[in-house]
Amino acid sequence: MILRINTRTRTATTDTSGAYAGLGGRALTSRIVSREVPPDCHALSDENKLVIAPGTLTGTTAATSGRISVGAKSPLTGGIKESNSGGIVSQKLAKLGIQAIVLEDKPEPNAPLTLIRVTKDGVTFEDAPASGNMGNYEYAKILDAKFGGSAVCALIGPAGEMCLKASTIQFTDTEGRPARSAGRGGMGAVMGSKRVKAIVVDDAGAPGVSYADREAFKTAGKRWAEILRSHPITSQGLPGFGTAILINIINEAGALPTKNFRSGRFDKAAQVSGEKMVELIEKRGGKAKEGCHVGCAIQCSQKYVDEKGQYVTSGFEYETLWAMGPNMLIDNLDDIAVLDRLCDEWGVDTIETGNALAMYMEAGVIPWGDSKAAIEMLKKIGARDPLGRILGNGATYVADAFGVDRIPVVKNQALPAYDPRAVKGVGVTYATSPMGGDHTAGYAVCQNVLACGGNVAPHSKEGQAELSKNLQVATAAIDSTGFCLFVAFAVLDTPDALQTICDMLAARYGSPVTPADVVALGTQILQDEQRFNEAAGLGKASDQLPRWFRQALPPHNVTWDFSNDELQAAKV
Repeated sequence: MILRINTRTRTATTDTSGAYAGLGGRALTSRIVSREVPPDCHALSDENKLVIAPGTLTGTTAATSGRISVGAKSPLTGGIKESNSGGIVSQKLAKLGIQAIVLEDKPEPNAPLTLIRVTKDGVTFEDAPASGNMGNYEYAKILDAKFGGSAVCALIGPAGEMCLKASTIQFTDTEGRPARSAGRGGMGAVMGSKRVKAIVVDDAGAPGVSYADREAFKTAGKRWAEILRSHPITSQGLPGFGTAILINIINEAGALPTKNFRSGRFDKAAQVSGEKMVELIEKRGGKAKEGCHVGCAIQCSQKYVDEKGQYVTSGFEYETLWAMGPNMLIDNLDDIAVLDRLCDEWGVDTIETGNALAMYMEAGVIPWGDSKAAIEMLKKIGARDPLGRILGNGATYVADAFGVDRIPVVKNQALPAYDPRAVKGVGVTYATSPMGGDHTAGYAVCQNVLACGGNVAPHSKEGQAELSKNLQVATAAIDSTGFCLFVAFAVLDTPDALQTICDMLAARYGSPVTPADVVALGTQILQDEQRFNEAAGLGKASDQLPRWFRQALPPHNVTWDFSNDELQAAKV
């Protein structure tokens, strides 16, 4: 069942036509957007649609299957977008039998913000409680007090209300904290344009998911859990230090972008590393390991606390540590934690915002390495200050406002924490993914740096386009199941892992699924997305990095040397 909500009339209808049968997660969000949204529409117009979809295995007992996909035409890139998040909304939607929520149309700009509640009995609408300048944490507490129990929510902060291009949708976790973000591409702005403040999901009394063959699912699910528990990255590395374990690894590889991609090494990397983070958490009584949703077997998240043992932030990830740290020459982990918390409070993407703050430093508005100045600038988003509005619209917007030309973006989306000159496989993904600059779309760091799933020399062009293409196909398929992308580490190195996923899908739905079917699904998703982008004006010329990446990157003095024609080999 697809739940279609008209945000102008505050009405809901159930779509049981079966037009999108068998699809979930990214496969469903991208298919609906590609079929139902005009590619040339304005992303904040009534013609755009916001699609929120659990994966095809979400709500089951399969380990680490609770992710959610959010899709729309992106106000940031101008193309199609899928943004992925943790939290527990996804599992509750699946248990309610909801394949997707689709927000359609839009009210008048001055219409009151809407609060949508979804339960087994249907959908209700009411004016959202006034938010003022409060952040997402305080607002989530208001919703929890109002609905409590088994209710969880997806909500936007001040950035989403202002329809800023870097705005997120925040999902609450197992402790009710709005610390999980559908971060990339400005999905919060689309939700804000439809005047929806929050969607509350309550699965009390829900029937739960059904299985065509429960015993076969248990057997396959048991093997799946064994695969995740036996791989060193998913069972030791990520649970031990979170994704922040990569700080020292990528720094040693000479690929940690430092001072807006001027160097691949940060001389104070150890001060902001996963090892340092865990040391502080354990010393202060925080929590060094937790899941972002129920049933997570990897447990790469954590609860970071300050010197007094007070909670500051969750999900202190590598990308955030980099964007708010080495990217701006900041080495104070506590200040980086505050920056991360503020991003969750106002509802802005940490990658985009870290790069945007670096643009303020490029322009001399705030000094390089000044964490306190960065915090004060970020607070301006919550205050709805003009400088904060500029910041909340992302790196290019800040650069344009202050005359900066060194802008690390592809399709207007800021690049993540791997310099594409030193990790060329991920550079190909940045350039050619329909998503814009996005490492998760085809994580070639596995083969370029970690020797997981193979070994492709990171500084050579050879094999990178084919590697990126194959990973983009696989990633699109994984994003459709509801599995966390980090399961890919184990899948790449385990011969029967893909077949095990197929076995779970077959046991869940009752139809045979083969590895070839999975590849075909990933390919179809990318084709849907590429067609949309081409019709939106994002053609071959947009599949390239900024020219200044052809400058040599120390310490290895590598350059970006792919032509547009060479990059097309990475497209399906």
